[in-house]
Amino acid sequence: MNVGLEMSYDSLLEGQNGQRLVRYISGGAVPVQGFQVEPEDGRDIYTTLDVNMQDITETALLRMVQSVHAEYGTAIVMETKTGKIKAIANLGRNPNDTTYWENDNYALRVTEPGSTIKIVSFLAALDKGTVKPGDLFEVGSTARMQVGPRPITDAHRMPKPVLTIEECIAHSSNIGMGKVALKAFGKEPTEFKEYLEKYHLTKKSPIDLSSVPRPYAAPLETSHGGLMNLVTMAFGYAINVSPMQLLTLYNAIGNNGTMVSPYLVNSVRNNGVVVKENEPVVLEQQICKPATLEAAQNALKLVITEGSGKGVFKDMPFLVAGKTGTAQVADRGIGYSSRIYQASFAGYFPANNPQYSCIVVVRTRAGSGLYYGGQLAAPVFREIATKIYSMYVERKTPKQYEGAVDSTSYFYAGSSNAIKNVLGYLEMPYVDSIRQNSWASMYATNYKRILKTNIVRDNLVPNVKGMGLRDAIKLLEEMGLRVKVKGSGKVAGQSITPGESFKKGQPIVLNLT
Repeated sequence: MNVGLEMSYDSLLEGQNGQRLVRYISGGAVPVQGFQVEPEDGRDIYTTLDVNMQDITETALLRMVQSVHAEYGTAIVMETKTGKIKAIANLGRNPNDTTYWENDNYALRVTEPGSTIKIVSFLAALDKGTVKPGDLFEVGSTARMQVGPRPITDAHRMPKPVLTIEECIAHSSNIGMGKVALKAFGKEPTEFKEYLEKYHLTKKSPIDLSSVPRPYAAPLETSHGGLMNLVTMAFGYAINVSPMQLLTLYNAIGNNGTMVSPYLVNSVRNNGVVVKENEPVVLEQQICKPATLEAAQNALKLVITEGSGKGVFKDMPFLVAGKTGTAQVADRGIGYSSRIYQASFAGYFPANNPQYSCIVVVRTRAGSGLYYGGQLAAPVFREIATKIYSMYVERKTPKQYEGAVDSTSYFYAGSSNAIKNVLGYLEMPYVDSIRQNSWASMYATNYKRILKTNIVRDNLVPNVKGMGLRDAIKLLEEMGLRVKVKGSGKVAGQSITPGESFKKGQPIVLNLT
């Protein structure tokens, strides 16, 4: 099934078949001159995607959706200044088994987002001026309260009965944000739509793909239940938007208020010649006033340091900013009573100098024991952010945290000749202490690559940690062990301790990661 780039650019990638008019005679077919169309090669698409970031994103998302048997998940990484999409993963569960594959572009699917959209009410209320940073809102101590025309329930009791507007975001209070929207727009709910339009939540995402769904917002006219819809929208329902649209807004907050259009294609080329080249496009020079922006940035940091993201992001080597979200699902034939949830986390990093923004959305199966955004989406965001930060983020100021050099990140093992061949081909220097041994390990010490002999004795179990599966099986089976495997990747552990004696035919389990 073609989705995303494959579907959107299929006609360019496919090219054109050639045609020829022929006349059939007794000796066969003879071409008719002047009636021939030469075949044309397809164009080449050069994307904004980074292969390493894509691998990091897909791996982190796949691990989570598999662990909870989710219906689907999506994760997007955007470059803050430009809007370039550096990674986009869409994984849906195969109905015939437990595998996941790219069966739809969930990054563009419009749904009720839950609490990640609370930042919209926050921005709009402060920018209008009817609410100020630090304003207090009573949320009570029972997690349930009547707000205007409707009763609202919080997912849990708040830490105190009265919260500032920033704390309403940090602790994700539905009651608090319902009251914020009511205070700011209760007299004229239709004014709220102006802010939805400014944040580009009432129109299709401008992403350079085809078949982009249109978002939906319930009517805000008083004659059509506008006050009820306003309060409901304030905490993530009665409005359908896509993860891509929400990421574009959060990216704007991280980009000092400038909203840029997301895009996936850098250029289109024909035989190496650039036919079309895309550049960053500014959608809104400033989405809000400077004071509003500062308050929003502080509130999103507070989510991590004091609020719903505190547990997940504890002991991070750098600060992120973002918002958790959890929504009960009612779409595509599914009702709220089905107890299917959409867990999400949207934000940017590092918080004090944002270079990338990211959103993660996981839709659960019915009756899943885990369904909060802080349980499912935030851990995926943390893994993606941590790995991208370590590989890509430029640090022009001293780091908040400096860990010890992790030599295990450079630990490999296998055939000594194969390791030397790879290093030689890549022209990478190394310190050789292998001598003539057939098996070796490679690791880092003081930023130098060290090759060390991996001693193998006939009567003792060898150490195969760091080896690829093929080398590990070859070595162990030649020694007479029976190999069983769990996981995928390199060998991270083995059931029999290296150096122990063993019997021929004895089973050994290898754990791969």
